[in-house]
Amino acid sequence: RLPSLNRANVRLGEPPPEPASSLQFKLQDTLKLTNAAKMVINPTYLAQRTRSSVNWNDAKRRVVHSYRDWLRSAPEVQTMYSLNLPVSTLRTKIRQEFERHRYVNQLRTVDVLLFSSHQEFQETLNFWKQTSHVLKYFRAEEEPKARLPSNFINGFLEVCISQLSVTE
Repeated sequence: RLPSLNRANVRLGEPPPEPASSLQFKLQDTLKLTNAAKMVINPTYLAQRTRSSVNWNDAKRRVVHSYRDWLRSAPEVQTMYSLNLPVSTLRTKIRQEFERHRYVNQLRTVDVLLFSSHQEFQETLNFWKQTSHVLKYFRAEEEPKARLPSNFINGFLEVCISQLSVTE
């Protein structure tokens, strides 16, 4: 227990007593650090109204805007989640994710994809995800066993060939 300062233990003309140990200073420093390290949680940060695209030009403009937002935020995502990946790899993966849906030809589907993209963007930049959630996009590049073979025969042949090369 830390000593308290009240009338009973302070004599007139004497300076206040020193802290009993450096524990009080450590406690004060810890409180300062934790208050500084707390992130302000603002759930409306990056919030947008959900809306439908009026036409294809509007949808294209919204997709390009979303894509550019993701590209601009890549360095911030790298530092926030302490990723051991270069920013160029993050940007390449962002491009791959957008290219995956390049040939969608229904306007409502594009709107749903835009909504989910912005939801991911907001969750990522608000630090509502864990590092493993961000790294799930890079799992196939890191672990060769994470990808599935195209069919049973190809998978069987890959396993047989890899076992033959290990035994030799």
